[in-house]
Amino acid sequence: MHTGNIPYLVFIAPGILAQSVLFVAIFYGINVIWERDLGIVQKFLASPTPRSALVLGKGFSAGFRTLSQAAIVYMLSLLLGVKLNWSPLALLNVLIIVVLASTLFSTFSLIIACIVKTRERFMGVGQVLTMPLFFASNAIYPTDIMPGWLKTISHLNPLTYVVDALRTFMLAGSTSTFGLGLDYAVILLTTTILVIIGARLYPRLAT
Repeated sequence: MHTGNIPYLVFIAPGILAQSVLFVAIFYGINVIWERDLGIVQKFLASPTPRSALVLGKGFSAGFRTLSQAAIVYMLSLLLGVKLNWSPLALLNVLIIVVLASTLFSTFSLIIACIVKTRERFMGVGQVLTMPLFFASNAIYPTDIMPGWLKTISHLNPLTYVVDALRTFMLAGSTSTFGLGLDYAVILLTTTILVIIGARLYPRLAT
């Protein structure tokens, strides 16, 4: 597979990290359903805390939990001979992107949980959404080799910009395909929109 001037193993290392973040975060909503069943959500909603703060706090909680995934992927990449960028600034940006990406997808997961409200339905919807999000991105192959319709979908997929940013900072000598400004803008804007939606839907869990 044509991946430019880097071996395929090196190319997919950031994609594997993004996959780990996605798979952990997308099922985070199951915790919210457990909290609903235990009556914890009702107690949260009775507090004066803004709903957006509750949603964002849960997103960041999932984000920090996925940092262990980044450490594991880095260790495996090092063992497999992937040339990583070890500069402090690059490592800091990787951590920020991992937290933001996990916040994004865990908030998306929370929105799904607010809509379906049961564990069985949530697991079914989560399974259906996870693989299309992953395969319609640049995690395991470049967007240049995609057919036109899939390339359009990948450009609308926030995971594509997560992978691009991770690939830029994680790999030594790598450059961004879309531009780091656009990567961060898409991630932050999507997260903001999802937090706003999640804040409006979160009270529905108590009904």
